[in-house]
Amino acid sequence: MAYQIDRYSNTLLTSVEDGTVDQTTDLKFIGKNYAGYGEIQNENFLFLLENFSGATAPSRPLSGQIWYDTSVSKLKFYDGTKWRTNGGSEASATQPTGLSIGDFWWDTTNDQLYVYNGTIFILVGPQNAGDGVTQMQSLEVLDTNGTQRNIIAGTVNGETVYLVSSAEFDIGASNTIAGFDRVKKGLTLVNTKLIDDGVTNSTNEADKYYYYWGTAPNSLKLGGVAASQFIQQASGGANTVFTTAVEFPDAGILIGNSQDLQLFIENGTEGVIQNVTGNNSKIKIKNTNGSGTNTHTMDFTSGGLIPAADNTVTLGSTGFKWANVYASNFTGEASQATALRVGTDFRTASSSASNNTVAVRDATGNIAANLFQGTATQARYADLAENYATDQDYPVGTAMAVGGEAEARSANIGDHCIGVISDKPAYLMNSDAEGQAVGLKGRVPVRVSGPISKGQAVYAWKDGVCSTITTNALVGVALETSTEEGEKLVECVLKV
Repeated sequence: MAYQIDRYSNTLLTSVEDGTVDQTTDLKFIGKNYAGYGEIQNENFLFLLENFSGATAPSRPLSGQIWYDTSVSKLKFYDGTKWRTNGGSEASATQPTGLSIGDFWWDTTNDQLYVYNGTIFILVGPQNAGDGVTQMQSLEVLDTNGTQRNIIAGTVNGETVYLVSSAEFDIGASNTIAGFDRVKKGLTLVNTKLIDDGVTNSTNEADKYYYYWGTAPNSLKLGGVAASQFIQQASGGANTVFTTAVEFPDAGILIGNSQDLQLFIENGTEGVIQNVTGNNSKIKIKNTNGSGTNTHTMDFTSGGLIPAADNTVTLGSTGFKWANVYASNFTGEASQATALRVGTDFRTASSSASNNTVAVRDATGNIAANLFQGTATQARYADLAENYATDQDYPVGTAMAVGGEAEARSANIGDHCIGVISDKPAYLMNSDAEGQAVGLKGRVPVRVSGPISKGQAVYAWKDGVCSTITTNALVGVALETSTEEGEKLVECVLKV
């Protein structure tokens, strides 16, 4: 009876019939009652022991199978698709395929090592292989006192062209570096020798020098002289060519055939630019505009600072404003101002009723004030009201009667109604008195319960709420219709 061979993953590999030898894999599976099975079984053990050692890969591999490749002396495993090196790197003249992230490949053509990042191969090094090596390398060298120093050496085509160090020292004789005997703090170029004075070196030909090329934002010295001691001067003609550092005294310098323009120090610390020639002399300011044209912008005159042309020059800009400008008087138009002069005081604008401010409209167009004095031709609100002390705060539209713990309380059936709590009276009497504004005449919103039609009379009913039920507490006449059963505000003409 045949038996099944399952893989470690519990998947069926093959079925072995009785009296047969199955060769599905590189190991032979022996069926029941097969004569001479001993040799086959022992060979299977041997193949496992030597990991199928040979120059030719096993022909029927399974994923996870191990093979020792004697042609390259490397142990390999089968990943289900191809044989891959177990450890070390893949060595070939072309990029291998099927590698995983972190796998190495040794390029046998260029003698360079790469690592696979899952998408491409990234060079590990060396950056250039062959006769000339180009790379940056960390080195440990001994100075002349035997102290170990850590540096970085930059090499191009096998020649060290610069060293980087955090300290200055002389290189010891036990570990010389061609072209170097002293290392400076920072970056030192090759052939910067001890005997070189920084300007000439009789032992080195000109083509042996290495230079810095490009733009540097600053330099400490030029020819051994501090940069702060130099001024730039064109050569030729009547102009003086300065060959050494120049320092001017407080008397300064004079410019022009008649020494018109003077730059000097006054009173020991005050810098002065002065035009001393002619009457009403001036100092012109010229600049190149956006189109590259040299433009006369403004003049410094004995009378002050003036633009070169009328209404063309701007003082400050949107992005760069003057912090403060002080003057006794400004003549002209201003688009903005932080304060307005009122008599001898300066007052700022405010949209609230703040003291000593200029009233301005807020975002809704309203102006706020505590008190308006004068004559108004129109009023927004439509009732005459007076302040009365109430026994509690009542909502707008509440019908009021005299009585209670204070001067007024909410009106009920049988009360004589004196008015209705007003929202915004057009005219308020006793405005300084404590209490609530009670509308006496005009039109006001009234609290009404139940449906009502325009023209119906409303009467005080209960707790200041009115209705259309006739009582002797007439409040007013409705100016609008409402079908709502509950309480609401209805615009009414007061008849109290």
